[in-house]
Amino acid sequence: MILAELFPYSRLIFTILYGITAVAIIGVVVSENRNPVKTLAWITVLVLLPVVGIVLYIFFGRSLRHVRMISRKKRLRLTNRDDIKHLLRSRQVVRYEDAKSERQQMINLVNAIQGSPYLANNEVEIFTNGKDKFDAFKRDLIAAQHYIHIQYYIIENDKIGNEIAAILKEKAAQGVKVRVLYDHVGSFHFDMSFFKKLRKAGVDVFPFMKITFPEFANRINWRNHRKITVIDGKVGYIGGMNIADRYIDGGKMKHWRDTHLRVTGDIVAALQVSFAIDWNFMKRELIEEPVATIDPGSITCPIGMQLVTGGPTSQWVNMAFVFQKAIDSASKCVYIQTPYFLPSDSLLKSLQVAALSKVDVRLMIPRKPDSILLRYASYSYIRQCLNAGIKIYFYEPGMLHSKVVVVDDDFVTTGSTNFDFRSFEHNFEGNVLLYSKEFNKRMKDIMLNDMKQCSRISMRAWRKRPMWQKALESIMRLFGPLL
Repeated sequence: MILAELFPYSRLIFTILYGITAVAIIGVVVSENRNPVKTLAWITVLVLLPVVGIVLYIFFGRSLRHVRMISRKKRLRLTNRDDIKHLLRSRQVVRYEDAKSERQQMINLVNAIQGSPYLANNEVEIFTNGKDKFDAFKRDLIAAQHYIHIQYYIIENDKIGNEIAAILKEKAAQGVKVRVLYDHVGSFHFDMSFFKKLRKAGVDVFPFMKITFPEFANRINWRNHRKITVIDGKVGYIGGMNIADRYIDGGKMKHWRDTHLRVTGDIVAALQVSFAIDWNFMKRELIEEPVATIDPGSITCPIGMQLVTGGPTSQWVNMAFVFQKAIDSASKCVYIQTPYFLPSDSLLKSLQVAALSKVDVRLMIPRKPDSILLRYASYSYIRQCLNAGIKIYFYEPGMLHSKVVVVDDDFVTTGSTNFDFRSFEHNFEGNVLLYSKEFNKRMKDIMLNDMKQCSRISMRAWRKRPMWQKALESIMRLFGPLL
């Protein structure tokens, strides 16, 4: 009887409740002082798309800026140990004496936004294919004597995944402490028995932001995209490769081109701190295994490095700041490899300004990436780039998954960060910055060799693409911040 009496007013009641909820959410969005364009976009969605707007906001619009990944007390305890205190002094700037002022400014920037100093004493090995990387990776895992810390966005239950798992189980049986952190969204479609077997064998495995109900909506949009490994505090790995067969055999793409680094030296301590913070964020256990102290004289050709990490909990958009500063500092060239190109407006303008200033700006992306949505969203920016004189290269052999930025003759950054909205704002990412003419030349030679396998796109040819493609590009561009 009561329901019957209320039924004639149900639409009015729903409208009032929705209005109250929408106004409350709009108040939250406005109070966060976001980019005005994004704020207005969310207000429009909430007003014009009843119910759907709120669902979209819950899944994709919420902010983690005020969430702390580690307490001040634990961070101090982590970084104040004798073995890393001299390397990771919070907010203390070590000068890079051979650098031009722009590089010193970059060092200062990274130190200011996350307290990551310039570390001069490092050696680096570059891998551009999965076979070589995983051969070295397995050798280092087998040689581990004390601990192994592994963090990947994706660990596949395939041939290479099971080879790595077998080594980890054996090392755990030998008494080596093995910790594995994987992203739950990245591995959501896998058979979880793979990780259960690792746990049963004594490997400490934990998902980052495990997707459970009712927390599903709180976590689905944030992914830990980092690929970091630390072995005995002596050897580290960082780059773009996940643990999967496709990095070796190409999978469905036939060929999979990526970049990964093996590092030794002081930078390993920075990788250890990064892993420890992520582990603490999920597991609440503070990692205190020591890192090795390197004799500066033991490295014949040292490379200066910094680690920069960023994510939705960072006070600043760390990765976007680094990319912006790198591009703005260029006087000769900017070479970019990225699987997806969805730049913010400020980054696109920086690239255009550099090209119009006669800086040699080159962008290399795959002709057919592994995501058709990201493919057409990326394509929507090409005409604006060509208009400014940016050289566009389509990588033809298969999937280009490499994430590299080379600037002038002495700066490179590489790691897990794509040149897109998700990497800059929603993902937890990790990159190393390398200040070295020798390393710059090595990486630039690799990229120039890759360009031999590319087709350079001209404006005349690009204008001839079909109308349906142009329309699809424009539509996909609208969804760029969510992809």
